[in-house]
Amino acid sequence: MSTAAERPDGGGVPQPAATVEELRTALARIAPDAVATFDAERAAAVARARQDVSSAPMRRFLRQWALHVAIERHPDLAARLPHLEARAAYVTDVEEGRMIAAEIGRILDKAAAEAGPPHGGES
Repeated sequence: MSTAAERPDGGGVPQPAATVEELRTALARIAPDAVATFDAERAAAVARARQDVSSAPMRRFLRQWALHVAIERHPDLAARLPHLEARAAYVTDVEEGRMIAAEIGRILDKAAAEAGPPHGGES
Protein backbone atom coordinates (compact mmCIF):
# COMPACT_ATOMS: atom_id res chain seq x y z
CA MET A 1 0.00 0.00 0.00
CA SER A 2 1.16 3.50 -0.65
CA THR A 3 1.91 6.07 1.98
CA ALA A 4 0.18 9.38 2.56
CA ALA A 5 3.28 11.22 1.34
CA GLU A 6 2.87 9.58 -2.08
CA ARG A 7 -0.62 11.01 -2.47
CA PRO A 8 -0.72 14.44 -4.04
CA ASP A 9 -4.29 15.01 -2.85
CA GLY A 10 -3.94 13.22 0.53
CA GLY A 11 -6.80 10.90 -0.35
CA GLY A 12 -10.15 12.56 -0.71
CA VAL A 13 -11.41 10.05 -3.26
CA PRO A 14 -14.92 8.74 -2.59
CA GLN A 15 -15.39 4.97 -2.48
CA PRO A 16 -16.03 3.94 -6.08
CA ALA A 17 -18.46 1.33 -7.29
CA ALA A 18 -16.88 -2.12 -7.44
CA THR A 19 -16.30 -2.07 -11.19
CA VAL A 20 -12.98 -2.53 -12.95
CA GLU A 21 -13.07 0.94 -14.43
CA GLU A 22 -14.01 2.83 -11.27
CA LEU A 23 -11.61 0.92 -9.02
CA ARG A 24 -8.73 1.41 -11.46
CA THR A 25 -9.47 5.14 -11.74
CA ALA A 26 -9.50 5.49 -7.95
CA LEU A 27 -6.25 3.54 -7.63
CA ALA A 28 -4.58 5.74 -10.22
CA ARG A 29 -5.32 8.73 -7.97
CA ILE A 30 -4.66 7.36 -4.49
CA ALA A 31 -2.23 4.47 -5.02
CA PRO A 32 -0.67 4.70 -8.48
CA ASP A 33 1.99 2.18 -7.48
CA ALA A 34 -0.77 -0.47 -7.19
CA VAL A 35 -2.15 -0.07 -10.75
CA ALA A 36 0.28 -2.55 -12.33
CA THR A 37 -0.62 -5.18 -9.74
CA PHE A 38 -4.32 -4.44 -10.28
CA ASP A 39 -3.92 -4.92 -14.04
CA ALA A 40 -1.97 -8.16 -13.65
CA GLU A 41 -4.46 -9.59 -11.15
CA ARG A 42 -7.34 -8.53 -13.38
CA ALA A 43 -5.83 -10.41 -16.33
CA ALA A 44 -5.38 -13.49 -14.14
CA ALA A 45 -8.97 -13.26 -12.86
CA VAL A 46 -10.35 -12.92 -16.40
CA ALA A 47 -8.32 -15.94 -17.54
CA ARG A 48 -9.49 -17.98 -14.56
CA ALA A 49 -13.12 -16.94 -15.12
CA ARG A 50 -12.90 -18.06 -18.75
CA GLN A 51 -11.19 -21.31 -17.81
CA ASP A 52 -13.75 -22.11 -15.12
CA VAL A 53 -16.71 -20.64 -17.03
CA SER A 54 -17.56 -18.82 -13.81
CA SER A 55 -17.88 -15.24 -12.68
CA ALA A 56 -16.54 -16.12 -9.21
CA PRO A 57 -12.89 -15.18 -9.97
CA MET A 58 -13.95 -11.72 -11.14
CA ARG A 59 -16.25 -11.24 -8.15
CA ARG A 60 -13.38 -12.13 -5.79
CA PHE A 61 -11.02 -9.81 -7.68
CA LEU A 62 -13.46 -6.90 -7.51
CA ARG A 63 -14.13 -7.47 -3.79
CA GLN A 64 -10.43 -7.66 -2.97
CA TRP A 65 -9.69 -4.43 -4.80
CA ALA A 66 -12.75 -2.62 -3.43
CA LEU A 67 -11.38 -3.38 0.05
CA HIS A 68 -7.90 -2.24 -0.99
CA VAL A 69 -9.29 1.08 -2.28
CA ALA A 70 -11.39 1.52 0.87
CA ILE A 71 -8.23 1.26 2.97
CA GLU A 72 -6.07 3.40 0.69
CA ARG A 73 -8.66 6.20 0.79
CA HIS A 74 -7.64 6.78 4.42
CA PRO A 75 -3.92 7.60 4.58
CA ASP A 76 -3.71 6.96 8.32
CA LEU A 77 -5.21 3.47 8.00
CA ALA A 78 -3.20 2.68 4.87
CA ALA A 79 -0.01 3.50 6.78
CA ARG A 80 -1.06 1.78 9.99
CA LEU A 81 -2.15 -1.57 8.53
CA PRO A 82 1.24 -2.75 7.20
CA HIS A 83 2.85 -1.64 10.48
CA LEU A 84 0.38 -3.79 12.43
CA GLU A 85 0.81 -6.74 10.07
CA ALA A 86 4.59 -6.58 10.40
CA ARG A 87 4.36 -6.34 14.18
CA ALA A 88 1.94 -9.29 14.31
CA ALA A 89 4.54 -11.49 12.62
CA TYR A 90 6.94 -11.03 15.56
CA VAL A 91 4.79 -10.47 18.62
CA THR A 92 5.32 -13.00 21.42
CA ASP A 93 2.96 -11.60 24.04
CA VAL A 94 -0.52 -13.10 23.68
CA GLU A 95 -2.32 -10.00 24.92
CA GLU A 96 -0.39 -7.73 22.55
CA GLY A 97 -1.20 -10.17 19.74
CA ARG A 98 -4.89 -9.93 20.56
CA MET A 99 -4.75 -6.13 20.56
CA ILE A 100 -3.00 -6.09 17.20
CA ALA A 101 -5.48 -8.58 15.74
CA ALA A 102 -8.40 -6.53 17.06
CA GLU A 103 -7.04 -3.33 15.50
CA ILE A 104 -6.44 -5.06 12.16
CA GLY A 105 -9.98 -6.39 12.38
CA ARG A 106 -11.38 -2.89 12.97
CA ILE A 107 -9.51 -1.54 9.94
CA LEU A 108 -10.75 -4.39 7.75
CA ASP A 109 -14.30 -4.07 9.07
CA LYS A 110 -14.30 -0.35 8.27
CA ALA A 111 -13.01 -1.06 4.78
CA ALA A 112 -15.61 -3.79 4.24
CA ALA A 113 -18.40 -1.45 5.32
CA GLU A 114 -17.20 1.23 2.91
CA ALA A 115 -16.70 -1.24 0.06
CA GLY A 116 -20.29 -2.40 0.43
CA PRO A 117 -21.72 -5.88 0.47
CA PRO A 118 -20.15 -8.52 -1.74
CA HIS A 119 -22.22 -9.35 -4.80
CA GLY A 120 -23.46 -12.77 -5.78
CA GLY A 121 -22.89 -14.32 -2.36
CA GLU A 122 -19.07 -14.29 -2.75
CA SER A 123 -16.98 -12.96 0.09
